Amino acid sequence: MAGHKTYEESIKDVYKGLVLLAVVTLVEVAISLLGKGHLGIDVSGYTWILVLIGLGLIVLSLYKAYFIIYEFMHMRYEVKGLAMSVLLPTLLLVWAVIAFFQEGDSWKKRRDDVKQRENVDPNAPSSTQEGYVIPEDTYLLKLG
Repeated sequence: MAGHKTYEESIKDVYKGLVLLAVVTLVEVAISLLGKGHLGIDVSGYTWILVLIGLGLIVLSLYKAYFIIYEFMHMRYEVKGLAMSVLLPTLLLVWAVIAFFQEGDSWKKRRDDVKQRENVDPNAPSSTQEGYVIPEDTYLLKLG
């Protein structure tokens, strides 16, 4: 560490950090309200604006997380190895959440396909081979 701060300097730093977090949060809220059309501007027809809004919210949220971890949790003052041992599992957690959302969406689409197949008219001609019988000796174990 470069040097110890006085109590007053530490309090000033805390208030600066709180003001920074409050301003970033207010910007996030304003961007969210804009994206939902609550500020009188309808942007629902402009996909590229909605993508920018989403990316902006992600970047601001990541900045707040970075600031909280590095300033208030004092990760800035730790050795690099310890900081990485905290940050890398966090990245794996983010990856896992994205993977679970992807898997859930895939499951939902397949489930919708199954429901569509179950709602087929029973009187409609079937493309399956009705009356097909598996030969009796198919599952017999032949020794020697």
